[in-house]
Amino acid sequence: MPEYEILLYYKYLSIEKPDEVMRAQRLLCERLGLKGRIIIGHEGINGTVEGLREDTTTYIEEVRQDSRFSDINFKRSVGTGNAFPRLSIKVREEIVSGHLGAMDVNPSEVTGTYLTAEELHEWIHSNKEFYIVDMRNDFEHKIGHFQNSILPPLKNFRDLPKIIPQLESLKNKTVVTVCTGGVRCEKASGFLVKNGFSEVYQLQHGIVSYMEKYPEEDFLGKLYVFDGRITMGFNSPTVAHMIVGRCDKCNAPSENFVNCNLKSCNAHFICCEKCQEANGQVFCSAECVVSKQPA
Repeated sequence: MPEYEILLYYKYLSIEKPDEVMRAQRLLCERLGLKGRIIIGHEGINGTVEGLREDTTTYIEEVRQDSRFSDINFKRSVGTGNAFPRLSIKVREEIVSGHLGAMDVNPSEVTGTYLTAEELHEWIHSNKEFYIVDMRNDFEHKIGHFQNSILPPLKNFRDLPKIIPQLESLKNKTVVTVCTGGVRCEKASGFLVKNGFSEVYQLQHGIVSYMEKYPEEDFLGKLYVFDGRITMGFNSPTVAHMIVGRCDKCNAPSENFVNCNLKSCNAHFICCEKCQEANGQVFCSAECVVSKQPA
């Protein structure tokens, strides 16, 4: 069977002509048969692509031939061959989906101190006082998160300013921000620094890199990913997998995500297979059930 691979990567840097990078990326991805999403802006590049392993390897090699991207960190994981329906490459003002917009955080100027997976692992297993703050959307950390981490109710990354008051008690504490691959933490940690937090770190290369090194150890559950896999985990030969997700209908342990069947809603939530089979169509709320009924 063919071996597929998914690449996750980003880099903040000044790109004078993002349209030119977009065209070059499109030609390269189409030649290699890659699918996925790539966002390019004046502030950098952020991408997730899938293809045959030999083609993703060629992609990495050719992207790194551009001196601007020679040091990009590519996270590699096993693909399915259908993680993305198509190739989408766009030029946008900012490269983080659900951006901070007017918050004007430039990671090239201000961001948290990088903390490697090994360093965070050492901190977790020591007596050091610090606080992990999860900067992902709330539905992401419902399926998996670091043990004892702070899980702010972020509906969207742009909501970060709204939850700053909830983190006030940490302003003079050691804070470590975490997110999937690291791209959101570049801005989130910088935003905390600009708002008076005195000691801010960010997990370098994101949660996915930590899970690769320490599967089923400190990150509980699975990692939510924005492709056809929806979730991903790293099996440990010695530790059983822990399910932390809960069905929104019956509260049973579950890692099964579905979308609300009301098209105007389409909310993403956890619904166990038993509830899904029992109800046929599933809705996220009683309001959506009522809304789908004919008047």
